[in-house]
Amino acid sequence: MKNILQKIIGRAQLTKDEAYQCMLAIGNGELHDAQTVAVMAGIQMRGLQLDELNGFREALLELALPMHFDIDQSIDVCGTGGDGKNTFNISTSTAFVLASMGYKVVKHGNYGVSSLCGSSNVLESLGYTFTNNKDVLQRQLDHANICFMHAPLFHPALKAVAPLRKALGIATFFNSMGPLVNPAHPTHQLSGTYSLELAKQYQHVLRSDRENFTILHGMDGFDELTFIGATRILGKERDEIINNSPKVIGIALQQISGGNTVKDSATILVNVLQGKGTEPQNIVLAGNVALALQTFDPEKSFETAFAEAHEAILTGRAIDHLKKISA
Repeated sequence: MKNILQKIIGRAQLTKDEAYQCMLAIGNGELHDAQTVAVMAGIQMRGLQLDELNGFREALLELALPMHFDIDQSIDVCGTGGDGKNTFNISTSTAFVLASMGYKVVKHGNYGVSSLCGSSNVLESLGYTFTNNKDVLQRQLDHANICFMHAPLFHPALKAVAPLRKALGIATFFNSMGPLVNPAHPTHQLSGTYSLELAKQYQHVLRSDRENFTILHGMDGFDELTFIGATRILGKERDEIINNSPKVIGIALQQISGGNTVKDSATILVNVLQGKGTEPQNIVLAGNVALALQTFDPEKSFETAFAEAHEAILTGRAIDHLKKISA
């Protein structure tokens, strides 16, 4: 491990095998806290490389509690976090709208580390009970089209480093890993990243691991489609830029804020899922749902997918799916 630390501190790149062995050591509790922090900080300072991403990912999936559900197709909707924008829980809202449209969603998430309120924070505040019981999660998928997998219950390595990540209070390469290590291995994926370089790395990694996927990067630093500035969209056969919504509107960051507390975030989530969101919230949400719909049906135009998503949001049916899994 000393050699690996020396390479990281010297800004040298780890090989895939070195990254794999490093993550195994973290996950198995073989490193001191100070060593783990040094790994996180060192890689964050110089930037995560593709071989490292692959090695870390392979180890995390090997260490994870396996979870295979009786469904044909499924999607995960998640962002890296770490963009510091404090938007409302867009990916979580997207997941419930997709469930209300009949898609099976296996959402992987965690508490916010560098943000106020992650998906786990807001769902826990609304009464959702985290579990890694496969039968319970399968029933949720059967009855509500959605289940939520709280990452620390499936990944011992993530649980082990959670206090250290919280103490650091900044995005680390673990933010980058979350969307890539869903233990249910969904067939489809929509993920956002706060950096274009990371989006391209995701594109490379997911090519061989998903039937289809969409990776987005808001070029103003967002890990979601917000229509605030341009957004780069990458997929298996896709590379384009989206500038405006089909309903052109000037959206300001404060209009899609997540509020100042977890309670604020939960209130916004419930309002949006009831079809009572503001027009900026609904437009941003529809844009992200539209990208998910295109992930399942690449031939569908963004305008058509957006219209379908916007209509589904306004029905307010999505709140029923939150209630079903939170009861």
